[in-house]
Amino acid sequence: MKYDVIVIGSGPGGYISAIRAAQLGSKVAIIEKYPTLGGTCLNVGCIPSKALLDSSHHYYDAVHHFEEHGISVEKPSFDFGKMVDRKAKVVETTTGGIKYLMDKNSIDVFEGVGSFEDATHVKVTKNDGSSEVIEGTNIIIATGSKPSTLPFISIDKERVITSTEALKLKEVPKHLLVIGGGVIGLELGSVYKRLGADVTVIEYAPTITPTMDKDVSKELTKVLKKQGIKFNVSHGVTSVERNGDEVIVKATNKKGEEVTFTGDYCLVSVGRRPYTDGLALEKAGVKVTERGMVEVNDHLQTNVSNIYAIGDVVRGAMLAHKAEEEGVVVAEYLAGQKPHIDYNLIPGIVYTWPEVAAVGKTEQELKDAGVDYKAGKFSMRALGRSRASGDIDGFVKVLADKNTDEVLGVHMVGARVADLIMEAAVAMEYRASAEDLARICHGHPTYSEAVKEAAKAAWDGKPLNA
Repeated sequence: MKYDVIVIGSGPGGYISAIRAAQLGSKVAIIEKYPTLGGTCLNVGCIPSKALLDSSHHYYDAVHHFEEHGISVEKPSFDFGKMVDRKAKVVETTTGGIKYLMDKNSIDVFEGVGSFEDATHVKVTKNDGSSEVIEGTNIIIATGSKPSTLPFISIDKERVITSTEALKLKEVPKHLLVIGGGVIGLELGSVYKRLGADVTVIEYAPTITPTMDKDVSKELTKVLKKQGIKFNVSHGVTSVERNGDEVIVKATNKKGEEVTFTGDYCLVSVGRRPYTDGLALEKAGVKVTERGMVEVNDHLQTNVSNIYAIGDVVRGAMLAHKAEEEGVVVAEYLAGQKPHIDYNLIPGIVYTWPEVAAVGKTEQELKDAGVDYKAGKFSMRALGRSRASGDIDGFVKVLADKNTDEVLGVHMVGARVADLIMEAAVAMEYRASAEDLARICHGHPTYSEAVKEAAKAAWDGKPLNA
C-alpha cells in the first residue's frame, strides 16, 4: 500500500493533520496503536478531565452556591460511578466522531504500533503479532507524550498514580497528595476537592503555575486556598513510599527542613515527556535531542526531508491546540501552500474554577527582555455580569508597548476566560493596540467587558468602572 502521507498517531495533531492533507487531495493513512482514535487528549486527557471538572463543578455549586440563588436542595449527594460513566460516554462519543471523520475523508486507519523500516516505509505491528508494511511519500510523526515521573518514584497505578489513573479511580480519595502545581495537578486536584477530598499540592517552584504571569499565580493560589486546597511551594520531593493504602511523601522545604505528607493517593503530575518509544527512528535516520524530542526546522521538517514531526514530540508547549495547528501547517506546506503559526499567540489555559487563560508575553518576560511596557488591570468583581452570576474572583491584565500601544500579552483569571482569551488572541494576531480593544463596543453585561476595561487602563490609565 502506497500513500502520499502517512500519519503516525491519532491525537489532535495527528488526526487533524490527516484530515487537512486529505482535504487538499492527498491519499492518507493514519496509524494508531490503541483501538480508539484521539490520542491522550480525547481518551485520557483534555476531554475526560473536562467532563469530570464540569460534573464536580455542578455538585460544588449545589452544595455551596444554590442557597444564595434562592434554590433549596435537600442535602445534595453524588454518585461517583455515574460521573465516571458519563465521562466515559463523552469520550466514546468524541472518539467515535474522529472515526466518522476518517471515513468521511477517505483516510485509511491502521490499528497497531507504527515503526520505521526506512525513511519511506512504516511497519504496522498489530495486537495479534501480525504486521504489514505501508509506504509513504511523506510521513508525519504525531505520537504525543506520556506522563513524566521522578527517578525515585515508582508509579504503581493504584495509589501512586498519573493523570491517566486519576481519571478512572473507583472512589474519591480521602486525602489526595498532588506532586506538581501545574495545569494537570490543579485541574484534577480541583475535581476531587469539590467532591470532598482533602487535597495537598507539593510544588518545587516558589509558585504554582510557575510559567504563567506572577499575578495570575498569586490570584489562583488565593482562590484555590479559599476553596480548601493546601499548597506547599518551594518544596522538593525526596521520596514517595506506599504502605498498604497509605502513601507517604517526604520533601525538603526552602529552609532545608524535611517535611512529611501522608495521604491515601498520590498524583504525580510533574510534566510530560515526548513519546517516541517503538518508532525505530534510527532506521529512518531521524535525529532526536538529548531530551528525546524530535529535531525539526521552521517547517516542522526533520533532518530527513520527507519526514515531519508535530505536537508533543517537538519543541514548544505540550498543548492539544498547538499540535492541531502544527498538523495543519505541515499538511498545507506539503500541498505547496504557505501557512504560518505564531507560537507567541498560542493560548495557555487552566480549567480550574475560576479558569485561567493567557496569551503573549508575561510581565516578567517583558522585564527580562528590557521592553518598555505599560499594564492595565481590571477586577472581575467590578463587573455587573460577575456580580449577577456570583463569579467575582479574578481579573484581566493587559500588557502593551509603552511607545506603540501594541498589545503584547493578556492574562486572565475568571469565569469563562478559557473562551474569553480568544478575543485577545485575535486582536494580537492583527497587532491591535490597547486603544483598539478599549474602543470596541462590548456587550453589556458580559464578562468580556473586563477586557475592554483592562485595555483602557493600559491605554490611558482611566477604566470607566473602577
